[in-house]
Amino acid sequence: MASRALSLLPVSSAFSSLDTRKPAPSSLFLPKYQKLNGLASSLFGSLSLGPSILVPISSRRTSSSVTVFFMLPTAKPDRAPVEKIPKWSARAIKSFAMGELEARKLKYPTTGTEALLMGILVEGTSYAARFLRSNGISLFKVREETVKMLGKSDMYFFSPEHPPLTEPAQRALDWAIDEKMKSGEGGETTTVHLLLGIWNEKESAGYKILATLGFDDEKAKELAKSMDEDAVLTYR
Repeated sequence: MASRALSLLPVSSAFSSLDTRKPAPSSLFLPKYQKLNGLASSLFGSLSLGPSILVPISSRRTSSSVTVFFMLPTAKPDRAPVEKIPKWSARAIKSFAMGELEARKLKYPTTGTEALLMGILVEGTSYAARFLRSNGISLFKVREETVKMLGKSDMYFFSPEHPPLTEPAQRALDWAIDEKMKSGEGGETTTVHLLLGIWNEKESAGYKILATLGFDDEKAKELAKSMDEDAVLTYR
């Protein structure tokens, strides 16, 4: 019959090469300075460990924080004090990020108004995106028109992680902020502001794609009546 007594050797010197600043995985489950004997003996009966086996647990808990940026690139950093510049809505920021991603998918070296337009549709939950879809303007159609207009990039070309904005795209962002500030109303700059900023750039690819797909000044005026709709939408 096997003996219930189990003997372990003291800690091997091989562990001295490990980074002692990192707690061992097992230490997550033991109270401060508790010997392993107590837990192990309850499982195996008599368990003898070397006297050097103690598991110190730091009572400090590391806290992780996430920083969210509410500002997008601007060519007018001095237009007003930072605290007076309206922040972008979460949907607008996500649309911008999705626009960068669409530019990278198509292997374009820059993020243009067409990419921002696709970003709005990829995000998909904003009032601007729903308005576009209700008027027959889908992501597939915009992407198709983009490739027709701008062509495909070389298959061996890789876009930068954050493709820089084209001048029309930057002006569209700045137009959106300026319009929000002119309104004198509180709240955030939304995807509606962004979409109308794209429409304001008459020579841009985004404007031409919208016009090709049936968007016009009448629809822009209708959309302008709902500038702040994103503020009352909630994520599900």
